[in-house]
Amino acid sequence: MFKLPYELFLGLRYTRAKRRNGFISFISFSSMIGIALGVTALITIMSIMNGFQEELRDRILGMTAHMTINESHDRLEDWNTLYHQVINQPHVTGAAPNIMEQGMLSHAGEVKGVAIRGVLPELENSVADIDSKMLAGQLSDLEARKYRIILGAELAASLGVDMGDKVTLIAPQGSISPVGIVPRIKRFTVVGIFQAGMHEYDSGLAIIHIEDAKKVFKYGHAVGALQLKLDDMFLVGRVKQQLANVAQKTLYLRDWTQQHANFFRAIEMEKRMMFIVLALIIMVATFNIVSTMVMVVTDKQGDIAVLRTIGASPASIQLVFIIQGLIIGALGSLLGLIGGLSLAFNIDVIIPFIETLLGIEFFPADVYYISRVPSKVEWSDVWSVTGLAFVLTLLATLYPARKAAKIQPAEALRYE
Repeated sequence: MFKLPYELFLGLRYTRAKRRNGFISFISFSSMIGIALGVTALITIMSIMNGFQEELRDRILGMTAHMTINESHDRLEDWNTLYHQVINQPHVTGAAPNIMEQGMLSHAGEVKGVAIRGVLPELENSVADIDSKMLAGQLSDLEARKYRIILGAELAASLGVDMGDKVTLIAPQGSISPVGIVPRIKRFTVVGIFQAGMHEYDSGLAIIHIEDAKKVFKYGHAVGALQLKLDDMFLVGRVKQQLANVAQKTLYLRDWTQQHANFFRAIEMEKRMMFIVLALIIMVATFNIVSTMVMVVTDKQGDIAVLRTIGASPASIQLVFIIQGLIIGALGSLLGLIGGLSLAFNIDVIIPFIETLLGIEFFPADVYYISRVPSKVEWSDVWSVTGLAFVLTLLATLYPARKAAKIQPAEALRYE
């Protein structure tokens, strides 16, 4: 019959035993619960932050492409040839030309600085999901030389315009006249209003046909860039290498990680800082394990002395108490893992229940763009949190176990 090593047997027995000092049992239990709560909180918060990061990334990339290609001076000549060269490349699912410029929109005395995007409607939906965000009208309502415009919802509200109203576009590229250089001015008809769920787009983006943009901003036959959409946004590096072998001329490629680098770095920094702050909960619980184990060692001095006299080595004594501490940490980590995953996978049910119970709304739809709490479980985060809790528990047991190993049998049995 298989027998457990006596160190493991004693470690399990000391964990289950009803000690003479009930206070030690209470601290041991509270340490376990502390670790469980820390792991639960950390897994849940990390999953929510992953959910927010993915939600914001999807909203940003829902209105823009994964990658843009242009030549020098932010212009691209003969985009049609390049389009046919790249559209059949691996991982490229869509391509469309565009023009991005700055301008001002004016209506009834209101003037707003905006980003003007010139698009080709028949190709634009292959790189950006604009039609699904339209509150009124559709992208195909933009027609060349008809001078029509689609506005973000907040921009339309700030200008006080609605469907069918006229707005004046003022372009910084001026025209030469007898009195000098004057701004180019063109009247556009509002044929659509969209809501992307991002303040940057909803309050500062206007979309027009690319042919109208060429005319207003004096692009001639060129476009600003060719946008690409990939089947996996994280393969931009690989696709860049592929396109370098295809193009016959010097091109400048920018991907979504460069275009929104500061924003995503800020989110990643917040995630790391939150990890450090919440990890302190686990560290506090592991300090409780230190005090628990020190009291256990003091309480078991007689047992340790007897074990030493019958031949137990200091390493074996040390291992007994390490096992006891690791059992507390492992149980706490396991409970925290179960609790964290349960909350993370059911946050969409738990939050509405709490809101109904308390009669409050955490994210009102009329105030926040994201009216629900998203959650995405990244298993790498889960194992990192659980592993951190286990390692901290191991470190917390080393000092008490070493102290137990140094107990001298004669000194311990003197007053027994």
